[in-house]
Amino acid sequence: MPEGLPLDHDHPLNGTMAAYAQQIVICTGQRDWRSRIEDDGKDQHWGELVRGLKNLMGRGGPYADPFNNVMVTNSSLPPTSTGPLSPGAASAFLFPSFKYFPSIPVGVTKFAKTNADLSTFVRAFLLPTQLSPMMETLPEPRHSELLRKPELASEFPDAVDIQYSPVILICGHGGRDMRCGVMAPILEEQFRRVLESKGISTPVGTGSGNFDSPDRAHIGLISHIGGHKYAGNVIVYIPKRMKYGDSPVPHPLAGKGIWYGRIEPKHVEGVVEETILGGRVLSDHFRGGIDYDGSILRL
Repeated sequence: MPEGLPLDHDHPLNGTMAAYAQQIVICTGQRDWRSRIEDDGKDQHWGELVRGLKNLMGRGGPYADPFNNVMVTNSSLPPTSTGPLSPGAASAFLFPSFKYFPSIPVGVTKFAKTNADLSTFVRAFLLPTQLSPMMETLPEPRHSELLRKPELASEFPDAVDIQYSPVILICGHGGRDMRCGVMAPILEEQFRRVLESKGISTPVGTGSGNFDSPDRAHIGLISHIGGHKYAGNVIVYIPKRMKYGDSPVPHPLAGKGIWYGRIEPKHVEGVVEETILGGRVLSDHFRGGIDYDGSILRL
């Protein structure tokens, strides 16, 4: 580890994951970012998406809600380069909704009522379906503005439901803290090696025909998620229809996201065997988790 940046091997990990409602994982095709991700990608659509989301949902934004914590995370996963909206759009995954959006418009226009823009995406997918009791006292017009509008999902017909392919995200934000920056590429390579040995492919691109299949996994480095001192930090998202080994039995962790800390290369085989394939949580590394309905998981 870098000098002066020790790892914490003593503090209990369970409960160190901050609660969140959803995580949007933006496909940048880039393997590291500036400390503040909104300061990066100045000439890239993915950078516009980061800044647009923070402007819309951050403090002072029209959809700001302190009880609806949507994590905006950059990833090394590559964006889809084709599609009708690609000239002004970016790609992203959304968890625990288990969706992939190849083309999210990054602009906000005054014609949003007739043309899908970024605010349409926010209202369709990122707002809560029910407000916190602390927000229920808001005036009715404001109350309605902060609730999700599921009918707007039809404005994004190219959205892909991820049903079979697990997604492994490894914090590798060296621009923020070199502990994850050093550890993540090693873990990424080890995950690819172990998964490939189990017959699960880990291609880098998102455009191949088997984008979502039982024999494919998506692996990406991601920006800061908290807890650099617990590096390596790994999130494993298990889709709802992933099976338990070769049997028709549903995967015990289907629809869940499991956060691990203190993952070293020697632990990767165990994460693959026990969690991804076996459906068992490694309690010694467990930081927290999230279920498909957004409920937070603790041991």
